[in-house]
Amino acid sequence: MSIPGLIISAPASGTGKTTVTLGLLAAFRAAGLAVQPFKSGPDYIDPAFHTAASGRVSLNLDTWAMPAARIARLIENADQADLILAEGSMGLCDGVAAKGETGIGASADLAELTGWPVLLVIDVSGQAQSAAATALGFQAMRPGLTIAGVLLNRVASPRHEALVRDGMAQTGIPVFGALPRKASIELPERHLGLVQAQENPDLARILQDAGSFIASHCDLAAIRAAARPGPIRPGTAPRTPPPGQRIALAQDAAFSFIYPHLLADWHAQGAEILPFSPLADHGPDDSADTCWLPGGYPELHAGKLGAAAIFRRKIARFAETRPVHGECGGYMALGAALIDAKGQRHPMAGLLGLVTSYEKRQMHLGYRLATLKAPLPGLPEGSRLRGHEFHYSTIVTQPDMPLAQVMDATGTPVAETGSRRGHASGTYFHLIGCAT
Repeated sequence: MSIPGLIISAPASGTGKTTVTLGLLAAFRAAGLAVQPFKSGPDYIDPAFHTAASGRVSLNLDTWAMPAARIARLIENADQADLILAEGSMGLCDGVAAKGETGIGASADLAELTGWPVLLVIDVSGQAQSAAATALGFQAMRPGLTIAGVLLNRVASPRHEALVRDGMAQTGIPVFGALPRKASIELPERHLGLVQAQENPDLARILQDAGSFIASHCDLAAIRAAARPGPIRPGTAPRTPPPGQRIALAQDAAFSFIYPHLLADWHAQGAEILPFSPLADHGPDDSADTCWLPGGYPELHAGKLGAAAIFRRKIARFAETRPVHGECGGYMALGAALIDAKGQRHPMAGLLGLVTSYEKRQMHLGYRLATLKAPLPGLPEGSRLRGHEFHYSTIVTQPDMPLAQVMDATGTPVAETGSRRGHASGTYFHLIGCAT
């Protein structure tokens, strides 16, 4: 594929790369270009914003969880685009300690694999010429990378900008733009990251402002010219099997975290998706042969879910004869109860004995490699799965049989094994794909 690409990365989280990525997507789209977005690593929130800004579905590319052939196949979704922009995660070289399918999950791995140059977003608050050393350090640490240039973020004044540009000029690093602080295009956040795209009523205005802001402070022509097509070629990686032929899929504000590449895999193998909304007190379609509850934010809607008697009755009846599986938030919703941050207990579907709580928050974060102790819909016992876990809830009670042996990226066992009872099952980890 000859479409040129760039990876938007940074030295660390919180430097503004998501806002920059959204602004670039909006600005290039306003200029008439078709831009295909991607996200490095596991993430549901950023790709939804990418999709809104670009008008094209953003997909995740994950070097820890995906073999190179899988990544290559996903990049084929950029067909007919003029430009590829991939947003990195965390800092450019940040990943886990042990290599997975293709790398450690770092954005630098993806840059080396694809051949896309890196546009480095540097927060220059509190420094001037020294910022150039940061860019040079990344090039020295990963010689296989191409640093196309930098975007200076949170510039305090014209004098500050001139000093930073002077340092970059001394090292020969191109500067593609300098961005002053602008709070009006910063996106609201919550405990798992940004508020979801569909929840933001001001999103269209924010994206328009971000595009205008980037266009007026950056050299869009130079940024586009810095993009390069990569050497990666289409692969023949197997697709993740669908959990059924007709899949009842929970889809609403409480259950929205499912990867587009999984849905595409299921569709490509002939599966049909039948969405339903537990928040609207709907149950799974009775014509479905399996039911899947993705992750999301059930804790923000615990009262409404607890009062959804029709949903609970219909999903219980469904589970008498057919498999029901939940991931993270979906797993909690299949349990006996969810205790919210104020200590109030809300009844859930009761298909599992699981009781979870947000009263005492504890972060659980990281890649997961799971070996199934029992079959999942579409996946036999012994299947090895790659995924990730990201939540703040804790388990109060988990009386059911464990579903899998789960390890983190270093091979250390993880206590959250998932559980199963009858036709119901659930995991705290989100599935990315099958392990090779």
